[in-house]
Amino acid sequence: MRDGKLLARSANAPGEVPRPLNATPRQPQPPRLRGTFREVFHATPPGEIILAGRNVAPELNELRRAALWLTGSGGVILLVGLAGGWWSATRAIRPIGDISATAVQIAAGDLTRRISVADTHNELGQLATVLNSTFARLESAFAEQKQFTSDAAHELRTPVAVVLTQAQTALNRERSPAEYRETIIACQRAAQRMRRLIEVLLELARLDAGQQPMQRLRFDLSQTARECLDLIRPLAEEHHVTILSNLSALECVGDPERIAQVITNLLTNAIQYNHESGEVRLTAQAQPGAVVLTVADTGQGIPPEDLPHIFKRFYRADKSRSAGRSGLGLAISKALVEAHGGTLEAASQPGAGSSFTLRLPG
Repeated sequence: MRDGKLLARSANAPGEVPRPLNATPRQPQPPRLRGTFREVFHATPPGEIILAGRNVAPELNELRRAALWLTGSGGVILLVGLAGGWWSATRAIRPIGDISATAVQIAAGDLTRRISVADTHNELGQLATVLNSTFARLESAFAEQKQFTSDAAHELRTPVAVVLTQAQTALNRERSPAEYRETIIACQRAAQRMRRLIEVLLELARLDAGQQPMQRLRFDLSQTARECLDLIRPLAEEHHVTILSNLSALECVGDPERIAQVITNLLTNAIQYNHESGEVRLTAQAQPGAVVLTVADTGQGIPPEDLPHIFKRFYRADKSRSAGRSGLGLAISKALVEAHGGTLEAASQPGAGSSFTLRLPG
């Protein structure tokens, strides 16, 4: 094209091709889009304009199809993602709903409920496992509390019944001064038993609450054990039980009066549950970071089924020989030892005797 006149054209060129505006040799022009035609032109110094172009309708249609396909695919992917996210979120949150439902049931009084745990490897599964363990301990604590209350009521009922019976008997008819004295003495013994039981229960309550005052003194455990032996020796002679001891100086930190209470209780049990002419052995030794005192007897021993329960409150392994005893001595002893940061363990062989091992920080 020169001076507005068409010099030549290709066979497939469109009928009307407008002349480019502002076409100068020194000013390159960007491609232009005219309808479905994409055209470029170039001006030569002699004043000629060379124009080339092509119909891009197929490409535009393909781009439209691609855009529609991408839009549809994106919509499908979005829907799938939303559905998958909803399913995953629902599945992940379901344990929280189970935890809430179980907590509501437990709060309503059903302590046997537990959270169903399918996967213990994720965080919610681990949380459910910890909560199930907590619920189990809670159920056990409530059961022990219920049993403790029942046992305490039973223990108090007997001396109360004695007092009421003796008082009612004394009031039925006139009696001699000696008979009244016997009645009063019986009531006094029952009242003393109730007082001892109440004092023990209060001591256990203070130990549970951490309110029992404890001294922290350095003392000789063996010397404390010897004093307990001297105190308990008349009881051993009464039961014809021989006490053997092997005690060397051992220093530890704690409340010597409370530890003496524990040792006295262990020695008393070893004597009372021993055979006539039996033996009680008391030994003490040092171990790394601890001092160990052992009380062993040659009595009838503790049945294997009773051994795990002997430190429970009001538990009596030998029901036939527990008259007058509350079944709280070992429970208090264990609580006192644990309050010192120590341990109290039992071992027994039926027919051969039992041993109790007291371990305290050195």
